Amino acid sequence: MENKPFQSFKEFYPFYLSEHQNKTSRILHFIGTFIVLFLLVFFLIAQKEARFWIALPLVGYGFAWAGHAFFEKNNPATFTYPLWSLRGDFTLFFDILLGNKSFDASKD
Repeated sequence: MENKPFQSFKEFYPFYLSEHQNKTSRILHFIGTFIVLFLLVFFLIAQKEARFWIALPLVGYGFAWAGHAFFEKNNPATFTYPLWSLRGDFTLFFDILLGNKSFDASKD
């Protein structure tokens, strides 16, 4: 088994933040995560068929990967750390929402 450099999310999150320094990229991540949460609640309430659920990763990753491709100019951590990266997306979303982090990484 390959030895990963991160043994916990607490160790991973600073790396995640270092890969999300661009303000526009953070805004795109925030928008994508917000839409995913909105759709999740909507699909649950409306009892949508399974075929609609494919929209969740497409929307979330679409916004996030656009941020990496066009603004961060790096590869998403999702490819190497899919679960920790997903947790990082939600952690950053709620950190921004609660005022613990900013869209402007220099103010963190």
